[in-house]
Amino acid sequence: MEKKMFVLFGLLALSAVFLALAASLPGGVLFSIIKIPLLLIAIVFDVLAFSSRYYTYLILPLFEQHKRNVVLSTEQAYWLSSTADAIMTKEGDDFVATMYINIPLYVSSTEMNDEENLAFSKQVSSLVGISKDPVRFTTELYVMNKDSYIQRLRDMINTVENEESALEQKSASQNELERARGKLSMWRKMLDNVSKGTSLELISFASLSARGAKEFEAINIAQLKAKETMSGIGALLGVSPSIVIGDELLKFVEPEFLIPYSTISEQISKNIQEQVV
Repeated sequence: MEKKMFVLFGLLALSAVFLALAASLPGGVLFSIIKIPLLLIAIVFDVLAFSSRYYTYLILPLFEQHKRNVVLSTEQAYWLSSTADAIMTKEGDDFVATMYINIPLYVSSTEMNDEENLAFSKQVSSLVGISKDPVRFTTELYVMNKDSYIQRLRDMINTVENEESALEQKSASQNELERARGKLSMWRKMLDNVSKGTSLELISFASLSARGAKEFEAINIAQLKAKETMSGIGALLGVSPSIVIGDELLKFVEPEFLIPYSTISEQISKNIQEQVV
């Protein structure tokens, strides 16, 4: 029996129990006071029973809250395709492959005059006609992950500090010491500037989906659609679009790729240190 039907009949059964209890009580003012709450409880269970068709996902956790884990869905939310170029989901018995196309734009409306802005707007408006299938065009602003670059700067600073210490121990010439200290000062300034604030990146992309009975079928259809869309974008805007692959796809589905945790924590820590000082 499906969970929806089980919840429906279970709630109706509870309502019948309270109705039977109310009916079994003898007459009289005292017992009438007891009957009223029983009838109200029965009505509540009836309302829940007929509402369960639409709100089972809310009602079930109430009955399962005694468990350590409440499983709302046993289906995997999404996964990366075997070709590493699509995000896969499953809807019923069908597989849905979603692909993202990076659109490199090297112009900005702030750098154009009115005539150039109008021409560019017409080009963008024409994008809707390049494919007979639904395609979503989006521009997204996200936080760049600078953690690996910051770590390289720190490693370089450590190397130069060791070099400076070695020169001091062997009583090197003043010119060599000054050169090492100048390098150290340069790398420290670079680290301070990079860590001072978050850097944002603007990307434009198109996304499209395809459905298939098998995973490879959905992927193949999506790839054909993507090639057709890329040809239209390239011819219209004069750029070379590319399919987003690998971990870069996670920018579109996982928040920590939009706002890298370690980058944000670095900024929070730095701000706290500055406030303390």
